[in-house]
Amino acid sequence: MSAKYRIIIVNIHGLLKGSGLEIGRDADNGGQTRYVYELAEFLSQHQDVEMVHLFTRLIKDPKLSDEYSIPIEIINDKLDIRRIPFAGNRYRMKEELWDYLDDFVARSIKQIKYHRIYPDWIHSHYGDAGYVATELSNLLKIPFVHTGHSLGIAKKAKLEAMGLTQEEGERKFKFSKRIAAEENVLKYASFVIVSTNNEIETYRKYKNYGEAEFKILAPGVDTAKFAPYYNFLMPAEDHESETQRKYWVGEYIEKFLSQPQKPVILALSRPDRRKNLHTLIEVFGKDKQLQSIANLIIFAGIRKDIEKMNASEKEVLVEILLLMDKFDLYGKLAIPKKHDVENEVATIYRYCAEKRGVFVNLALHENFGLTNIEAASTGLPVVSTQNGGPAEVIPKLNNGILVNPMETGEIKNAIIKILTDPDVWKEYSNQGIINVGKHYSWSSHTDNYVDWIKKKIITELEEEMVSKKLPRTYKERIRKMDHLFAADIDGTLIYEDQDHPGLEEMRKFLESRPEHMGFAMASGRALHLVEEAIEKFNLPSPDFIICAVGSQIYYGGEQFIFDKAWSRYLDKNWDRAAIAQRLRSLDWLTLQEPEAQNPHKLSFYYEPENYKEWQLKTVLGKLWENLNIIVSHNAFIDILPKRASKGKAIRYLSKKWVIPMSNIYTAGDSGNDLDMLLGPAHGIVVANRSDELMHLNQKTNLFIAQGMAAEGVLEGLKHYGVISDDVESKRL
Repeated sequence: MSAKYRIIIVNIHGLLKGSGLEIGRDADNGGQTRYVYELAEFLSQHQDVEMVHLFTRLIKDPKLSDEYSIPIEIINDKLDIRRIPFAGNRYRMKEELWDYLDDFVARSIKQIKYHRIYPDWIHSHYGDAGYVATELSNLLKIPFVHTGHSLGIAKKAKLEAMGLTQEEGERKFKFSKRIAAEENVLKYASFVIVSTNNEIETYRKYKNYGEAEFKILAPGVDTAKFAPYYNFLMPAEDHESETQRKYWVGEYIEKFLSQPQKPVILALSRPDRRKNLHTLIEVFGKDKQLQSIANLIIFAGIRKDIEKMNASEKEVLVEILLLMDKFDLYGKLAIPKKHDVENEVATIYRYCAEKRGVFVNLALHENFGLTNIEAASTGLPVVSTQNGGPAEVIPKLNNGILVNPMETGEIKNAIIKILTDPDVWKEYSNQGIINVGKHYSWSSHTDNYVDWIKKKIITELEEEMVSKKLPRTYKERIRKMDHLFAADIDGTLIYEDQDHPGLEEMRKFLESRPEHMGFAMASGRALHLVEEAIEKFNLPSPDFIICAVGSQIYYGGEQFIFDKAWSRYLDKNWDRAAIAQRLRSLDWLTLQEPEAQNPHKLSFYYEPENYKEWQLKTVLGKLWENLNIIVSHNAFIDILPKRASKGKAIRYLSKKWVIPMSNIYTAGDSGNDLDMLLGPAHGIVVANRSDELMHLNQKTNLFIAQGMAAEGVLEGLKHYGVISDDVESKRL
């Protein structure tokens, strides 16, 4: 019996719901959104797939359906949509979400851990989801694949050619973040899925192009939904819903037309300048022969009030109306305001096919051109741009003619040829239907997809088994982790004044600890000094490192990975430059060495007899309220954001990794350990504690050890029942 796989598909900004997609609502919700949803749906039907989870953003916006605020929406018994709350409640365009993606990563980990839905692989769509997948892959040691759909470098070049400045591009589109994320995707993804060979070429401008493995896999088409037009010509009871849809499609279109019985030229896209709709109208408007033999129908997204649309869409729609007036196309051009994108698009194609029409896609460039495939599946011939994916797709389908989207004569001749020659129309119609089934069905798509993933997972597992040094890997432990032991290093795990009492026993405990118990080092040291201590004292590598007095968090594995979400969380109300400037006036503070500083920590030396808290409060003024000032060992002062400390970092890890605070054990010896020793966790204070901890007394969740350093920590762990007297771990 073959293994079954759990998949997480990440599509952050798209409006995804089971009751129908809002394709065309805006630039973020085009045909790619349908592709992502249908990929998830058809993968869930594959025999080798256990479960598919579609991760997206939770939205509570009165302008949108309440369905987008449902945390978990069950689509079928093997597919659900999981909505992650971040970046506020209102709907945002994808460019507005880049600054919040680390929060999405953190909350996704919590979702995975809490619901125990660790995937076998992750599939990201667009650059923002690629950033998220790269982070999740590195943190959880799970392979991922990526589909780009559109690329930052290409978009940046196009917009700058149209006059956009670099500053405007950075402010509005976050190009530097997007391109950096796409570079990392090329470096870390198991492979990148593209639709055509042409699409691979669009990646060549990336520095990491040579590091990526590309797989060509064209989108599939739901051939049951996009069924041939003749399947619905004969009335039947099961065609009642199609009859109703066809009636309403006719209503949308025919109210514009004086001779609705004529063949039609159809265009269907977002109101985007790059879709080149104005050229099609100009071709039609300047040619009386075309006007005499056909009507022109343009579905350009969904609109209620053009005045309220965004500037770029408004510009396109206004131009359509002006061209309609310029060429006096009243009664010949239909521009419906709306249609049911989820259910009526296939009917629109069939409506046009029944009238022996033609579908026209004159986009300046198409990575793939899904609408060409959808039209082909219904039997509607096409005239398509030759730029990009269609140059590979249309010859395979043999269902139409490729044209230069800027050559009006070429476009006109191609349309007239298909509309006026019944044999050509019939050939293209029949070939499109047959060849979609051969080359672009979802069943062949998902078979290839799962086969590639299966081989990749098996290969990576074999490589991991060869290189694995420990019987339990970081990846295995974090899946089961529901307990955590967190200890300071200097004075707690190691104590040079007493030749490190208990250190050897501590090593044995850490190496043989239960597989569901994580280990964190919580130190005042910077990361490189923590790593030095690990190597010098032969300490087991931790699952987490809380360093620089809680101002930074790193995750373990083959290399330590920085927690960007924690760093972003600490940014609030933190003005490092202003704090440093004000503290210069205190001559009893001496700035520590550069390696002791970081973006969220200012560290000083001081002499205890000179310490005056009131002076600190005075010079810092209102800034004082937003700071956490930690005094330790009668020698050091660390100034951190209010949100930063070892204890707060542990509480953050508790939430992110779903580890109850009651299952966390902490150990320390100085003032910078104080807030992780107190509270709901089980604290252990070693005998060699510094003056700042001398006031503490033993109580339910705080143990005062008699032993020094690691010896005292072991004493505390025995007290709490974590280990038995022979230092072998108990099963918690």
